[in-house]
Amino acid sequence: MLFVSLYHGALYWPTTIRDKPVYPKLNKDMLCDILIIGAGMSGALLTYKLAKEPLEVILVEKDRVGEGSTSANTGLLQYSNDKMLHSFAESIGEKDAVRFYRLCLKGMEELKEIASILQEDIQFENRQSLYYASTEADVLSIKKEYEMLKQYDFPVEFLDEEMIYKSYGFKKHAAIRTSGDAEVNPQKLVVSLIKEASKGSNVRVFENTEAEKLHYQDGYWLYKSEDACIRAKHVVYATGYELDNYTRNMATKLNRTYVTVTNPISSFQQWKDRSLIWETKRPYFYMRTTFDGRIVAGGLDEETMEAPKDPRILEAYGNKLLARVKEHFPQIQLQADYVYGATFGESKDGIPFIGEVPKSKNLYYCLGFGGNGTVYSSFGSTIIKDLITKGEHPDADLVRLDR
Repeated sequence: MLFVSLYHGALYWPTTIRDKPVYPKLNKDMLCDILIIGAGMSGALLTYKLAKEPLEVILVEKDRVGEGSTSANTGLLQYSNDKMLHSFAESIGEKDAVRFYRLCLKGMEELKEIASILQEDIQFENRQSLYYASTEADVLSIKKEYEMLKQYDFPVEFLDEEMIYKSYGFKKHAAIRTSGDAEVNPQKLVVSLIKEASKGSNVRVFENTEAEKLHYQDGYWLYKSEDACIRAKHVVYATGYELDNYTRNMATKLNRTYVTVTNPISSFQQWKDRSLIWETKRPYFYMRTTFDGRIVAGGLDEETMEAPKDPRILEAYGNKLLARVKEHFPQIQLQADYVYGATFGESKDGIPFIGEVPKSKNLYYCLGFGGNGTVYSSFGSTIIKDLITKGEHPDADLVRLDR
């Protein structure tokens, strides 16, 4: 595997976690129907869904549950993508573009349903999203996106300059506002999903357990850890941005981004409904609020994998992000309580890689590459579940590994 340090700096979400479960290290040979490798967002959602099936499931994590990219995830949940619907239509055709966006909307609906029945508070809130034109030249693109989303009945409305200023107190040429989105504490979500799934007798979770593939024999994949072996009928890699010999050849790229989390704010009077906010400029700036009134702001993406370690450099990036927040809300008194840089992965066509490995029976990947990683993990885990339990999923061809 290609291992990179997934983040540097001070993370916010771990400070919100209390009484986190501890899972044992695998120390004896085991047999299962499904082995899931990686206890981040994709692995957690898949484990949770498979816990409801009559299958023996083992989840292994080489470190601790939810402490990889999940702890640096900013928790914006949107059906819209970094690549707009009309841009997808130009690259993959209108029919498949709409199918993919509907798949994302379905992923959002699944996340809402899960949030409503989890026993623990994961700080999930339904939100609208404001997507504004960064420059006057981008207004045409915003209008085009609005018209196509509206044509296919996605929940969207168009806002002109006056409407934006009235609702949010800052001036932009135009925007679209989408409904059906949300925000979440991503680390609480992962921890809660696995905690809930592990209550069943058919799910076993192991931390500090790195599993290495040996071979396929007599209908089982054989994997070994430091102290034991696992025989599994099906194996799913949910390993995120840690690339192996197979995924290294996929059309992906690893970049880095920066995030700041501010001090708690007493009032968001001019921030209508505390919507998620982002822009057309690339790389884009975005911001959201948290359950305790902080602002999470991110952006300044760079085409380098690993974020700088020097705290002075991270502080400088944090100040740049604060300046962007203040461009929108100059009346709010802000300071950066947390600043970090993190690695993130994108596919070159904007679509995640989810499905069975060609010519490798019962071996799968669920990789939510892209700015919509949590939403991709949501519908991706359903696709993998259906491929395992039913042998098919109607939209599996859109995200197949060999496209």
